[in-house]
Amino acid sequence: MSLRRTTIIAALLVLALYGGLIVSLGWFLELSTLRDALSSTRTLFSIRLSLIGASFAALLAILLAVPAAYGLSRYRFRFRELVDTILEFPIIVSPAALGAILLIFFNNPIGEWIQSHGVRFVFTFFGIVLAQFVTILGVAVRLLKTSFDEVPVELETVARSLGATPRHTFFTITLPLARRGLLAAFILSWAKALGEFGATIMVAGTMAMRTETLPIAIYMRLAGADIEGTVALILVLVFTGLAALSLSRWLLGKVAHA
Repeated sequence: MSLRRTTIIAALLVLALYGGLIVSLGWFLELSTLRDALSSTRTLFSIRLSLIGASFAALLAILLAVPAAYGLSRYRFRFRELVDTILEFPIIVSPAALGAILLIFFNNPIGEWIQSHGVRFVFTFFGIVLAQFVTILGVAVRLLKTSFDEVPVELETVARSLGATPRHTFFTITLPLARRGLLAAFILSWAKALGEFGATIMVAGTMAMRTETLPIAIYMRLAGADIEGTVALILVLVFTGLAALSLSRWLLGKVAHA
């Protein structure tokens, strides 16, 4: 068997695996259940909460990831290798364990002081955003660092030799050239935050009409043996995520064409 055929078969096997799992949901899909789920006040609240929380978390992650990724890409400093390694922390540690770490933190003196004198995170909307933010930050930094690595340093050097300040060079040369990576990092971070479950349920809990995001709503439906309702919500989550990824591909294609 040729290399071409082998690699194509492997790619199609990946499609068959994930596509087959999605298609298998159709066995329990009932249009009436899907319609009832989408018109439910509780479900609509979960969807709205997930969209808002993921948007805030992705925006905060990008705001911190942009300077952090640029620093890792362009400068050599103490503990740089440690910072670069710790980016994998959310991948090495499961989301549930990450959420447990956050919950434990808010039970120590510093965490209790933050909750008493600052923002309360445990069992609140802010806890949802924090859990999602911590989960996606490493991914956002890693994606943006790769984008900044692809921008030629020589262009920045030329701009500075012509009198541009480092800040002006960053905003007028580097950031525009890395816009595709910035856009992709935001959308992928948003999609990952939208489907985040483990850390969120640890920090924010499962309170209906308060901290019940879409993944948590899926868990609650399944825990109540409501298979049809679970399938309906899973499809909402899957198609929302796939729509975000399709949008990112389309936008990246438009940017590349421009």
